[in-house]
Amino acid sequence: MSGKDAPRPGTRKLFKLFNKPPRIAYALGLGPLVGRLVLLLTTKGRKTGLLRVTPLQYEQIDGKYYVASAFGIRTDWYKNILADPGVRVRVGRKEFEAFAEPSSDPAQIADFLEYRLARHPRMIGMMLRAEGLPPSPSRQDLESLAEDKALVILHPADNS
Repeated sequence: MSGKDAPRPGTRKLFKLFNKPPRIAYALGLGPLVGRLVLLLTTKGRKTGLLRVTPLQYEQIDGKYYVASAFGIRTDWYKNILADPGVRVRVGRKEFEAFAEPSSDPAQIADFLEYRLARHPRMIGMMLRAEGLPPSPSRQDLESLAEDKALVILHPADNS
């Protein structure tokens, strides 16, 4: 399966199902527990202007937070960032304003995937296999997959 193929049937519904528990955990004050893997990204709806909260897995590198969109530029939260890059981020007990820098560069996204795979081999390996990649994907495999994915770099306004 190349990076340009559509996700497997039911994948989008499965992702939506997985989005609920982190939001509930943060609401119950369990942010420090889930905040090691998941942040809450608040964007302004590009059509409605309403605030939209999306839980996303992340990596913090050099004071910036990196999040990726499994569904590329088609996701609403990504489209909202394109319309207004000013976002709010909640990680554990921290909450801050940030500037969202979108990237659709396959090489940069492949770098991010390699980083995540090295840090979380089981979890990310499972996600990559769900995308149709082999257990140990090559750089070319990752760049091919990255062609229809999106990466966002969150720059904290207060260097949180």
